[in-house]
Amino acid sequence: MAIMLCSRNETIRNKWLTTLKGQWQVHEASSARELFVLLRNHPIKTILLHRGSIEESELREVCGRHGNCKVFVLSDRPSDNEGVLCLRLGCVGYANTYIAPLRLRAAVEAVESGLIWVGSSLMNYLIKGLTAGAAPETESADPPDNPLLAGLSNRELQIAKLIAEGLPNGEIAAQLDITERTVKAHLSSIYAKTQTKGRLSLALLMKKG
Repeated sequence: MAIMLCSRNETIRNKWLTTLKGQWQVHEASSARELFVLLRNHPIKTILLHRGSIEESELREVCGRHGNCKVFVLSDRPSDNEGVLCLRLGCVGYANTYIAPLRLRAAVEAVESGLIWVGSSLMNYLIKGLTAGAAPETESADPPDNPLLAGLSNRELQIAKLIAEGLPNGEIAAQLDITERTVKAHLSSIYAKTQTKGRLSLALLMKKG
């Protein structure tokens, strides 16, 4: 299977191509019309769409007609609202057009493995949306009911709760008077113990209790 790059901007396509061509077979389209033609003739697994090169109606058509493809949208000016729209349409990724090469490769690998890839701002926006209507929690010394959470240490449980509130690592570190490096180390342990794959899935688990 291959990747399709779609952008009217040749410079952007070349940037993505240089990043991905050594690891994937890559096809290019310079318009939505060309994209639809190529999709009929090539087995494409993932589509990287430049948001500035495609109308919303065309984006909806790509997601609707080619649901077997993983659609990853890259935007020159990413916004939480646009990111949510893309996810609602069925896109599996949303990031900045000028994402660093290493992160772009990691993002494509992630979505091809079945994960969702979004930037930290949208991730925190989504997590805060999960808890927006929830009743405030009271402090409790009782262990959580969920067996996946029961194995967490007190510190790990503190961090998991703050993740569920949508706090970034820097704010968690400041609130708990620890370093960001320590927060990241705890998160690696939390993900392993709870069998979650990232902040959003951990927040969903915390919401369920």
